[in-house]
Amino acid sequence: MRKSLDRIDRSILRLLQSDGRLSNVELARRINLSPTPCLERVRRLEKDGFIRGYSARLDPAKLQLGLAVFVQVSLDKTTSDVFDKFKAAIAGIDEIVECHMVAGGFDYILKVRTADMDAFRTFLGDIINNLPGIASTSTYVVMEPVKEGASLPVPLS
Repeated sequence: MRKSLDRIDRSILRLLQSDGRLSNVELARRINLSPTPCLERVRRLEKDGFIRGYSARLDPAKLQLGLAVFVQVSLDKTTSDVFDKFKAAIAGIDEIVECHMVAGGFDYILKVRTADMDAFRTFLGDIINNLPGIASTSTYVVMEPVKEGASLPVPLS
């Protein structure tokens, strides 16, 4: 794997991150490269793991997942077996759209999507509170998303 990216590689990453449906011809035009070397660079970026995949951004409200909630999770023990059991338990729970182990006053932060507050209360009681190793949780309901997305800042130099 290459250790550094040049300006063209970074431009490709920025453009594909904002629109993964760009055709190779259009991408090549925007970075002032012919299509064949452009495609070779994209394939190399994929092979080297800089591009992990392509996806569509969906509208949560149209899918009846309009409520976003962050849940702080504290576990009863901070041992590797408790962490492993917790991670395995949440892996298949679709409503948990993100989970991050964090340093600080708690162990994990979850981003949960449900239809509404009633659905979340049921989810909290039936699912989250029954996860292995849970000592306590704190819930933060999103009132208004200010900045969302999975885009990474790719510097041009």
